[in-house]
This record gives sequence, structure tokens and C-alpha cells, in this order.
Amino acid sequence: MNDLKRNGSGYYDPTAYAGMKSVVKSENESDRKAAELIKVLKFIIRSCGFELITRIQVRETKSGREYK
Repeated sequence: MNDLKRNGSGYYDPTAYAGMKSVVKSENESDRKAAELIKVLKFIIRSCGFELITRIQVRETKSGREYK
């Protein structure tokens, strides 16, 4: 469901949108922070002359979401 202002049937649903707006914004912010963190960690590893062998996996302490 790409358009949060519409429900599963395609009808405009402002109540659901108002409730989900802050949740989606928070998730997007967490996703952005995790991506930036992983990018910085990879840069540090390369700049120190090391090579990343396996995937970096982190967990956000507040929500418990895991990022790879």
C-alpha cells in the first residue's frame, strides 16, 4: 500500500492516515540512520586497511528492529 491516505479498498481514509503518519515517519528515520551508520562503519573498515568479510547486522535498541 503505497498511498497511506487510502485504505486497502482504495477509498480515502484520513483517520488511518493520521494514525500511521507518525509511525511511518519514525520508521523511515530509523532506516535512514541505520543506512548511514552501516555506510560509516564500512568506510572506517576500509580506511583502516581491512576488508569486510560478512554482513554488518545492527539492532535499534528502542524498537528492536534489525538492519543488515
